[in-house]
Amino acid sequence: MSLMDQLSRPGGLRPLDHALAQVLRRLGMADTGSAPPEPVLAAAGLASLAVAQGHAGFELARPSLLLDGPVDWPDPRQWRDALARSPWVSTPAAEDAAPTSAPLVMEQGLVYLRRYREYERRLAQGLLRIAAAAPAGGDVAALAPVFAALFPAAAGGADAQARAAALALLRSLLLVTGGPGTGKTTTIARMLVLLLEQARAEGRTPPRIALAAPTGRAADRMAGSMRNAIARLDQLPLLDDDLLSELPVRASTLHRLLGTIPDSPRFRHDADHPLPFDVVVVDEASMVDLPLMCKLVEAVPNGCRLVLLGDPDQLPSVEAGDVLSGILRAAGDGQVLAIADATRLQPLLGDPPATQGDATAGGLAGHRVHLQHGYRQSSGLQLSPLADAVRTGDADAALALLRGALAGVEFHEGALDPLVAGREALVGHWRALASREDPATALREAGRLCLLTALREGPQGARGLNARIEELLGGRQSGYFQGRLLQVTENSYRHRLFNGDVGICMRDASGAMVAWFAGDGDGGLRGFHPGALPAHESAFAMTVHKAQGSEFDEVWLQLPRQPSKVLSRELVYTALTRARSVLHLCADETVLREALSRHSMRVSGLAARLGVEAS
Repeated sequence: MSLMDQLSRPGGLRPLDHALAQVLRRLGMADTGSAPPEPVLAAAGLASLAVAQGHAGFELARPSLLLDGPVDWPDPRQWRDALARSPWVSTPAAEDAAPTSAPLVMEQGLVYLRRYREYERRLAQGLLRIAAAAPAGGDVAALAPVFAALFPAAAGGADAQARAAALALLRSLLLVTGGPGTGKTTTIARMLVLLLEQARAEGRTPPRIALAAPTGRAADRMAGSMRNAIARLDQLPLLDDDLLSELPVRASTLHRLLGTIPDSPRFRHDADHPLPFDVVVVDEASMVDLPLMCKLVEAVPNGCRLVLLGDPDQLPSVEAGDVLSGILRAAGDGQVLAIADATRLQPLLGDPPATQGDATAGGLAGHRVHLQHGYRQSSGLQLSPLADAVRTGDADAALALLRGALAGVEFHEGALDPLVAGREALVGHWRALASREDPATALREAGRLCLLTALREGPQGARGLNARIEELLGGRQSGYFQGRLLQVTENSYRHRLFNGDVGICMRDASGAMVAWFAGDGDGGLRGFHPGALPAHESAFAMTVHKAQGSEFDEVWLQLPRQPSKVLSRELVYTALTRARSVLHLCADETVLREALSRHSMRVSGLAARLGVEAS
């Protein structure tokens, strides 16, 4: 059986991947009278499949990462040589753009669709450009009184939040990482106070600041956290109201920040039309995919600070790329200051307890601070020890905690159906949404509880669970019914609705059924006729991926009956850290152990482009 025949079996290439290979076959016949060799056609189909699975490309040495079934793979060296001889595969130098004449690119053992290789190359160049720039501002010593008021325990540099805020004075690119509740937004609010105070002391106009996140829900949560942080700052000495009034209290989606163009994947702001800001802060950076991060970084003008916030232990983006992971590999662990930075920041931090070698001028070393874990939770939820066990893959510890007496955590061991284990709580919650007085209240109430699943398809997947829930609510036959939760599944620039946005169906004053969605981070609501919406589905149950950037008072997590390649410790960690007050986990021991034994892995060359040597 030929290689393409093997890849075309069920569970192999998708029709779209196969179609790309066939386009190359036809082009080859038209150009030379003979089809490209099968290894080239296979590489085209696999590069397309790789993007669909979240990779930037695929490794010639490990193509089996994309497929489960047995395949007689070509020898990697012979495969590489066949691709190098093909006119449909370019092999440019790492810093050079790939020619548009070839749809595939081969570089450092990876094969890409040309467009995704270019996103990766341009992103790396943009990050290095920003990192190399010297930010506005001079001597930091004048900020010592305000810094001491913001961080009274910062002496000696042991306070990671203080280190992060201080480092922002020296860096045009800053990476602030940490788990939920480690104070990322609090740190950013105080960092912005320092930048505002610095500008005022030097007689400069206040910096123009933008807050953004990948989704509307994440933007709303970011804005709420910032308002809470400002309220706490108002109680501190030496901070006047005029200074605090300059802090932003609203956040937008990245799409809105960049300026969507109807029916176009391009944005109004790009390298030629940069963003009109001096500081851009992006929350939930782990959710940002490769194309969007590339477009964001290119739109950041020279002289602008870019601050990326994220949790390195969460799942990577739904779409292609594992951008945050690649950036962080290049930036190091972020636990201590570089010697040169410690010296410059000594007036603020004193003498830090530990330093490392100087940051390299051309890389990302020295641009990260990692905040230690201190998970957000109510007084009745003991999530932190469980999250740590899951994060490190310690299945024995996780199971012992789940079987013990963790406050706010209930382990439904062996439960295979959350609609049986938690029917009264779940269905009762969803039924109540239909009787809420207005869509804003209903949407807020909907965000109190969520049912999460690892799978999309099948009886334990989001689609199967949603179909059953619709039937339980009596709406299976009526389509758009009062209280139906909806989730958008594709980006629509015309509607300004994006993959993952959640809305609710409720009748308006005239009795017409309307689908209501949050107003893109501005606190308002927008109504749409349901039939005019972009692709969407019910959202009573959703995949863990789609819940990133959100948090809920109560979370129900259902793991599948059998081990699955989608399971990973990152998936379980992401799911359980969505809970604020109560966590229910329905899982079998074997499946949970399997999940915690596996890392979520994406193929990417970004870290190498940023200077990380292959291990």
